[in-house]
Amino acid sequence: MASAASLRPERPARRPPRLTVAWAALTGGATLVGAATLIGSLALSGLPARAGSGVTITSYGHSALMIRGGGASVLVNPFKAVGCAAGLAEPRVGASVILASSRLLDEGAPVASGKFLADPGSYRVAGLKIEGIAAPHDRVGGRRFGLSTLWRWEQGGLSFAHLGGTAARLSPSDKVMLGRPDVLILGVGGGAKVYDASEAAEIVRELQPRVVIPVQYTAGSAPQDCDQGGVEPFLQAMGGTPVRRPGRSLSLPGQLADGPVIEVMR
Repeated sequence: MASAASLRPERPARRPPRLTVAWAALTGGATLVGAATLIGSLALSGLPARAGSGVTITSYGHSALMIRGGGASVLVNPFKAVGCAAGLAEPRVGASVILASSRLLDEGAPVASGKFLADPGSYRVAGLKIEGIAAPHDRVGGRRFGLSTLWRWEQGGLSFAHLGGTAARLSPSDKVMLGRPDVLILGVGGGAKVYDASEAAEIVRELQPRVVIPVQYTAGSAPQDCDQGGVEPFLQAMGGTPVRRPGRSLSLPGQLADGPVIEVMR
């Protein structure tokens, strides 16, 4: 049974000071030399050096993925088999760290073992530097479903952004924090707390990832009381973007071509 105890974040701030300062410098008239110095400082003191080993990704359905590589394993959004995850086998597995969009049972259930993180903040776990960013869960500023957490980290030489549990537009500061990820994990099935096809396609255009892994959609008939749809409307909204269907397992090298490529996993 999982331990639901969360780590205490290194700092509770939503935006790390060094990134905020660097962004202000780049957009507020700093000289190119000054901006370069700031960026160099970020490189030295920020995210760990890229290992370049690549990762393997296993899908458990809904929005649960296990990412292994760089000496660590990251499980995102373990679920109880309720709501839109009804009928799926729960991911009762172990991982170095568990990153949950929220503590809702369909995207942050205590069914797996590992360091469980659901709150925004900066963390260091298993050699990984992980940033959690607060965002509304819904389209009405969190007034219906509260807040969710967007996650960013590097693993196996790749940068990841996990937006598996939100329907809110990204703010300018969110985009700065997320950067251009190599791999974007993105809910696409629509409903009250997940991006619909057109919203998800807009996020892809804004962040320009190299690989997109759509999650939070149904396959076949939706379970009772599930307000999500399938993945096909998102693929149509992406208009000609290459699509691969690797099944439940996907291997990615430590360096990726520009993309984007959509990897539809089940």
